Amino acid sequence: MNLKATRFIALFILTGTILGSSTSWAYAKPVKKNRQYYEERGEIVWEVPTQDKLIALTFDDGPDPVQTPQILALLKQYHAKGTFFVLGKWAEKFPDIVMQEQREGHEIANHTFAHTYAVRSTTADKYLKDMQEAEASIVNAGAERPLLFRPPGGYYNDMVIQAAKQKGYTIVLWSWHQDTRDWALPGVSAITNKVLNNARNGDIVLFHDKVESKSHTIDALRMILPKLQEQGYQFVTVSELLAVKAREAAKGGVSSSLPRKHP
Repeated sequence: MNLKATRFIALFILTGTILGSSTSWAYAKPVKKNRQYYEERGEIVWEVPTQDKLIALTFDDGPDPVQTPQILALLKQYHAKGTFFVLGKWAEKFPDIVMQEQREGHEIANHTFAHTYAVRSTTADKYLKDMQEAEASIVNAGAERPLLFRPPGGYYNDMVIQAAKQKGYTIVLWSWHQDTRDWALPGVSAITNKVLNNARNGDIVLFHDKVESKSHTIDALRMILPKLQEQGYQFVTVSELLAVKAREAAKGGVSSSLPRKHP
């Protein structure tokens, strides 16, 4: 084969390689940002599977001057710890309840100041401002600076994730099989059955300690707490749950990200 023919073949192969590479690049599928994507990156927590019989009970939208103290009394009765995702506007109005939550060993977390949803029209500046105002209200009530953040309605996007990172928060949602929808007043039995029939190690259960009208949550907790306790479950805060998982991961030689303590 002469030199001219060899060069022609080489050029043909090179051109085909480039075109093939370009075609692959042009038709490469975009990254699918689903639950797995965010969990693997450690950007959002839905639940924390563990070998231990631990469950995290979480309460949104409070504090409420009537419902929250009743929930606190029940948690105290069963030596249970909870995580309260409080709204800044209520922390500002009822700082004594926020302090009671902390004094009794519960975790206080950020849920924005005014229950702001992350919708298309919500700007990053507005969302971050609402997050910061909630944090200030919590701290001004005398509580520790929160480490966890839950976006209202569970609405999240890259803007929410970046805002949380900027503030040093870990975003915590809830186990999909443990959404009690207690805010919709489904009835005590519906809430109770939802939790008891689906209980797994490392669950994060979603309740609300501020529900319009007469809440079914308190009566449901009267049934849920002793039943789960009989089954050997312990009720811990979300950060405690994350810490247990981190210790398990460390024993197995797997790295795990945790909320950092702030100075």
